[in-house]
Amino acid sequence: MTTTTACPNTTTNNADAVAVAVDWLPINPNITPLQGWRAINPDVGGRHSYLIEYYKACRAGEILVGRELQTTLEGLIQDILHRSDVYRFDLAPAHKRINFIEKEVKHFEAPFAGKPFKLALCQKAIAEAIFGFYIYDPETSDNGRWVRRFQEVLLLMGRKNGKTPFTAALVLADWVCGEAGQKVMCASNDYEQASLIFDCINAFREESRSIERVTKKTVKGIFFGNPKQRKKTGKFSAQNKATIKKMSARQKALEGRNLKTVIVDEVHEMQDASMVLPLQTSLSTQDEPLYFEITTEGIVRDGYLDKRLIAARKVLRGEETADRWLIWLYTQDSEAEIWNDERTWQKSNPLVGIAKKWSYLREKVDIASKSNTDRAYILAKDFNLKQLSAAAWLRLSDIVACDGTFTLDDFKKTWCVVGVDLAETNDLCACTFLFMRPNDPTKYLYTMYFVTSAKAGDLQSTDSPTNPEKKDYKQWSAAGLVRIVDGNVIDDDVVARYIREIYDTYGIRPLKIGYDEWHAKEFAKITIHDFGAQYVTKIKMTCESLNTPTRTLEEDLRARHINYNNNEMCAWCFKNTAIRHDGKGFVMPEKIAGYVGNKIDGTMSKVIAYAALRECKSEFMKRIGG
Repeated sequence: MTTTTACPNTTTNNADAVAVAVDWLPINPNITPLQGWRAINPDVGGRHSYLIEYYKACRAGEILVGRELQTTLEGLIQDILHRSDVYRFDLAPAHKRINFIEKEVKHFEAPFAGKPFKLALCQKAIAEAIFGFYIYDPETSDNGRWVRRFQEVLLLMGRKNGKTPFTAALVLADWVCGEAGQKVMCASNDYEQASLIFDCINAFREESRSIERVTKKTVKGIFFGNPKQRKKTGKFSAQNKATIKKMSARQKALEGRNLKTVIVDEVHEMQDASMVLPLQTSLSTQDEPLYFEITTEGIVRDGYLDKRLIAARKVLRGEETADRWLIWLYTQDSEAEIWNDERTWQKSNPLVGIAKKWSYLREKVDIASKSNTDRAYILAKDFNLKQLSAAAWLRLSDIVACDGTFTLDDFKKTWCVVGVDLAETNDLCACTFLFMRPNDPTKYLYTMYFVTSAKAGDLQSTDSPTNPEKKDYKQWSAAGLVRIVDGNVIDDDVVARYIREIYDTYGIRPLKIGYDEWHAKEFAKITIHDFGAQYVTKIKMTCESLNTPTRTLEEDLRARHINYNNNEMCAWCFKNTAIRHDGKGFVMPEKIAGYVGNKIDGTMSKVIAYAALRECKSEFMKRIGG
């Protein structure tokens, strides 16, 4: 029997293991955990089953898995033991692919480059589940036979747990060990991501002398039949028209393919099913199609992955049936366990201690506990725990203003940086002046808001179309926090003239005026006329552009290095602000979901001011004598 490496567990206390074993609670109420599971024989048909071994290790608490994977494992084992009339469990095809990987496939990236690909126990269990179960299909091309049960696989695990190389190795093994003529497609949301798994398959191919001798790679894909090969017929020659190719969601002509295997990588980035539906259709003529979706949890709300997970969890709960869909989710059971018990991290990170370091996860958890900006992204990407709604970005303690206030008189005849957020609806907008003093880490932020008279006068309406936030802008106006503009639209020139007014009244000169590039053509024209083109800068409203300014603003608030003059409207905007992440982990502010009245104009103007400051920080400090 081949020695395998179990997925790691830091638990060494037997009492803890027993306690975990008792807490085996599949989320499907129709699945009753097996009694006497310790006595289950892991040998099936003269072969050792890694799937059964993995199940028993999880039941014993030697390996921790979440309740969703418990449900999958319990169902599979009961299918093996009690549903042999419906499913056959044949280990020969699965072990053929497992042995191929461990014999022929070598790693190509540090720190494992050149070393044999030794599958962990959890990976062997997945391979057995995919290639070991068979079901009778009367509609095959040869009028009925036993075929591979699972046609679709959803594999969800935390990042850096080796899901891409593992799937690449499985697909290459099936391409070589399976029937001739298999057409494989590596797909993703963009071409670069699709290339990751394709290049991984090709690197494994190149690392194996025996495979490299009978295959070739061109710009179109990977094929059988090496030009140096003498043999012209047979499965391992050009007579075998099997291919491995790649494509992206942006590629045209998605229809009309006849594929055997499809791998869709990082589906969490997809907004809809526009790419995957043609690929799923292309598998429909096959007797044993295989459609992989491999991913981590995402930060795209209401995207394709959200819908897939909703459907998957209905199946796991027993609300729907999908006998040919293998749902393998490495997920946490709660957020609390992440903070309170690091042993549970392996529920979403099955290769922690092998491919992923415990120290890395500890560092990420520490960052998440201190940074609201990073929290949602880390929980999603490292622990597959999605924040289902856009929660508040800042804690109330972060919003507490610095002691003391200031006036524009305190900064007469000095330099400033300006950030302007001209609202898309043009019913409220904000303009922030950023000041600094020599040898003082504090940034002084003076913000003026502008609101339409239609919004300001609509406070008493019970179902307000113009003031859904129900704020008393007239009271704020009396306090000098907002200016009320006639009409129902705030024209660009209103804010532009205000900046000029501050210059004329106080001699405060902007070194940079940052503005939202999408809604400010007239604003830019006026400010360039008043101050010069070199003092005006467009700020892109993207996560990549606003990432550093957003993070720096949070850090300054936490460090009490911001004085926003105890402005009540600024505090209100901070409380309304959530964070949006892109696929690369970059962030920018957005409204808290679910309430149209959550205005964040004040926050955006400050982030834009910070972005503008980045462009001129050295020069700005020289001008103020810092």
